[in-house]
Amino acid sequence: MPLQRRVPKRGFRRLLRNAARRDEFAIVNLERLANFADGERVDPDILTERGIIRPGRKVKILGDGELSTKLTIRAHAFSAAARDKIARAGGVAELIEGARD
Repeated sequence: MPLQRRVPKRGFRRLLRNAARRDEFAIVNLERLANFADGERVDPDILTERGIIRPGRKVKILGDGELSTKLTIRAHAFSAAARDKIARAGGVAELIEGARD
């Protein structure tokens, strides 16, 4: 009998200890933030109030879309493209303390 038929087959199984270590983020693109007023402060609480994310989730801002207003955005993580676009628009990208980038 060939070796590949003799060796037991094992499937992929996500381990609970690995799943607990991984951070789950609510993803928000810059195009979703374009309808905020100029100079407004955006944080997870405001995003929850407007129905953009679910409550209690960490927020990661991605750079898909353009930002034309000057915003102060507080989130748990930012992509490099999002940071650049926020800075180009004159806004500020602030990390929420205790979060990793």
